[in-house]
Amino acid sequence: MRIILMGPPGAGKGTQAVAISEHFNIPHISTGDIFRYNIKEGTELGKKAKSFMDQGLLVPDEIVVAIVEDRLKKDDCLNGFLLDGFPRTVPQAEALDIALKNMSMELDRVINIEVDKEILIDRAVGRRICKECGATYHISYNPSAKGDICEKCGGSLYQRDDDNEATVTRRIEVYLKETLPLIEYYQNKNKLTVIDGQQDIDKVFRDVVGVLRGDL
Repeated sequence: MRIILMGPPGAGKGTQAVAISEHFNIPHISTGDIFRYNIKEGTELGKKAKSFMDQGLLVPDEIVVAIVEDRLKKDDCLNGFLLDGFPRTVPQAEALDIALKNMSMELDRVINIEVDKEILIDRAVGRRICKECGATYHISYNPSAKGDICEKCGGSLYQRDDDNEATVTRRIEVYLKETLPLIEYYQNKNKLTVIDGQQDIDKVFRDVVGVLRGDL
């Protein structure tokens, strides 16, 4: 099963990515994770990426694609993978198609988790995080039974500085604008399935699995 998982900030993509990768026994590949790995290990690709990042520049597509392609050649990807955070643009998607073709692979499905902007804002603004263990709560949907104290470790809960309405709104609008061409690209290839991310977490997961198994 070769999957790309898309969704705006606050759509629950991270939670679903972990569950999907465990269910299908395929690696969850986050571009952030593989970038950090290559930089930490000092690989040639990692050094090239770091040289741009140190200058505050975007890493060129050819390096991003090469890092992803290198990861997809690992043995644990033989039975499939779940890509999270890549591709971000149509040129990256086109380059990924070429890379997969060269490896005699093809994408099975692109899953896009959709949530209304107003709900995404509400989810982010109401989020509270434990300073000690990083546990996440929500003042409406998942409040701590201990108020501003973490149920798990007793640490203090706080609101991230960027979890305010103006910042969150801007973040979502940028995401939607940037990914629209990508959504259209995969729609034209009949690879895209939209999942309602406003449902219960378990229902979202069941819908994703149903699509991937061909039941829906």
